[in-house]
Parts: sequence; C-alpha cells; structure tokens
Amino acid sequence: MATVVLKNVIKRFGKAEVIHNVDLAIEDREFMVLVGPSGCGKSTILRMIAGLETISSGTITIGDQVVNDLAPKDRHIAMVFQNYALYPHMNVFENMSFGLRLKKTPPQEIEQRVRTAAEILGLTDLLHRKPFELSGGQRQRVAMGRAIVRNPSVFLFDEPLSNLDAKLRTQMRAEIKLLHQRVHATVIYVTHDQIEAMTLADRIVVLRDGRIEQVGKPLELFHHPVNTFVAGFIGSPPMNLVEGRLEIAESRIVFAGGVAFPVRIPKERVRAAIEDGQAVICGIRPEDMTLSGAQIGWRHAFDVQGQVQMVEPLGSETYVHVRIGDAVWVGRCEGRLAPHIGEEVTMAVNPDHLHVFDAASRGILFSTGQDR
Repeated sequence: MATVVLKNVIKRFGKAEVIHNVDLAIEDREFMVLVGPSGCGKSTILRMIAGLETISSGTITIGDQVVNDLAPKDRHIAMVFQNYALYPHMNVFENMSFGLRLKKTPPQEIEQRVRTAAEILGLTDLLHRKPFELSGGQRQRVAMGRAIVRNPSVFLFDEPLSNLDAKLRTQMRAEIKLLHQRVHATVIYVTHDQIEAMTLADRIVVLRDGRIEQVGKPLELFHHPVNTFVAGFIGSPPMNLVEGRLEIAESRIVFAGGVAFPVRIPKERVRAAIEDGQAVICGIRPEDMTLSGAQIGWRHAFDVQGQVQMVEPLGSETYVHVRIGDAVWVGRCEGRLAPHIGEEVTMAVNPDHLHVFDAASRGILFSTGQDR
C-alpha cells in the first residue's frame, strides 16, 4: 500500500515557521495535486515527503513505515524535477538507467525496465540521443522515464511542466494522466497552475502561507469553495468577488452604487449564522453572467445594467468586463456576440449559483441553488 500520511507536520527555517500543522492523507494510487501561489509551501511539503528537507515536528508515513529518519533513497519514491536534471554527457538510455546501475541491478533487468519505460513514453527511437538533441517535452519524458524504471511506490512531481510552452504543457498534461493510468502508482504533484490541478487531480490540496485551505475533488472545490481564497484561486478567470450588504427581509444583496442582486437565503442559515445588514462578499463565476437575451436556459435569471470596460476574445467565447454600479464584474458570452468597449449592455445573472461569504472571516455563509 503506497499511502502517504502527514500528521501535524511543521517546518521551520530558523525561527520562521513556514509549514503549520499540516494533516493530509493521500490514498494508494491517488493522484493528489498540491496547488497554491508562490511561497505557499507546496514544494517544501513535497521535499519533506522526499526526504530532501527535514521536518521540524510531526510524522510522515509512506505505506506502513514512518520515514522521518529515512534517507531519500530508502523511501521507495521517485522525483521528477522542474529542470529535468539530466546528465548532459549521457544518452537517454544511460540517463534512464543511471539509478539502476548505481544499485547494481542486473544488466538484463536494466535493459528490460528501460525498454518498457521508453515504450510507455514514446522514447524508444531516442534512446541513443544526448539531452541537447532533445526538445523540452522529450527531456521531460526522459526525466519521467528515469523515475518509472525505479518502480517506486510514490511519484513526486515538482512543477514539471513550468519550463514548457503552452502547447507542450497541454500535451504533457495528457501524457502524465495516461502515465498514471498505466503505472498505477501514487502521485503527488506540485503546481502553481490551477488548470493543471483541475485537469490532472483526483483530489486537490489548496495551500496558502503554509496552511491547507481546502482539500477536495476538482469540481467540489470549483463549485463549493469554503472561502474567498479558494473561490478566487480555482477557476480561470476566477470567481467574481464583490463586497455588499445582506438585507434579509428583502432577500437581496446591496452593493455600492445602488445595485442589488436578489438572493434566496436558506432559512436555517438565517437562524444560525447571518444577520440583517451583515457585510458580505458575493461570489459568482463568469459563466453565470452573460449578455441578456442569449439562449442560456436559466430559470430564475435576472438582468442588471452596465458598461463594457474590457473585452477578452478567445475565439468561441469572449470574456466581458462590465462595470455594474461601482464594481467591475466579468461575464462570458459567445465569441460572435462580443460587445464593444464603452457599450451599455444588459447582463443576465444566474441566481442559482451565487456564493455568499462573510466579509470579516472570508468563509462561506451559504450558496444558492442546487449542486452541479
């Protein structure tokens, strides 16, 4: 069983505590992605699992063994780095087999493992080449192949695609997902790119300042964020988040500039968690705001007026930045229906997918409508 469990893990550099009491359980064969902004601690956590950083307190367990005091080579893990870390004087076969040769693995077994990994990764015809003769995507495949041949219980990926261009990143994401399906190993993957996280992960860990904000399946985090940080980090473009005031009797949120959104407030939340006039933050995804009159199929949609501030055409769809009252909201429409900057428009809003957060704590108060 290649489960990985972190319990009360703390990391300090000198007196500065950078990882704060992290508790995390990663299941056998799960693809877990650690995501968050630069400096949130995701790479530090990965390096502690690998044994490249010591932990200040707590325990890390891989399988049934506490590995706090084990050297990296004894943890039965393999790590793929951002910068490939290939030996320039060795060809692909030699790079992939280097770790096995250090372990004095029999030559016949080395040959078999390398050939199998090369076939999985499409490297069979490149085994004789040196790294300088390879593209960035091919080098990253070699780095992955070097990990595969070790037959590890756990694969660790530290932002492996950040050096690739956009097209290659998309291609390599698909290859990494297929690789996971073929090798059936536990994968812990670090990235700052939430699109990578959404497309690759079985579950995602969202980190901020060395703390876990939320753990869940990709769509769970997208549709049910527990606070404004997760709401704003997951999704591209991110969720609109605008401050307002909740008026319970009128069932609405009033924003600066006199704009109001109707909102269905769950009765149990009125009794338990919210007050009339409470300062809140209203969140809505761009896909739940569009030009009025479009074929949207929203049963309870309402209209608001605004002026177009910016247009982002992406081909089949366009993101429209519209000033509504004193705030700018981002909506989405079909590419061929894109309005012009400065144009007065009517935006339809889907009230079935509003998220209402407490302005003080930034935590979720309630969401409207049904689950998606």
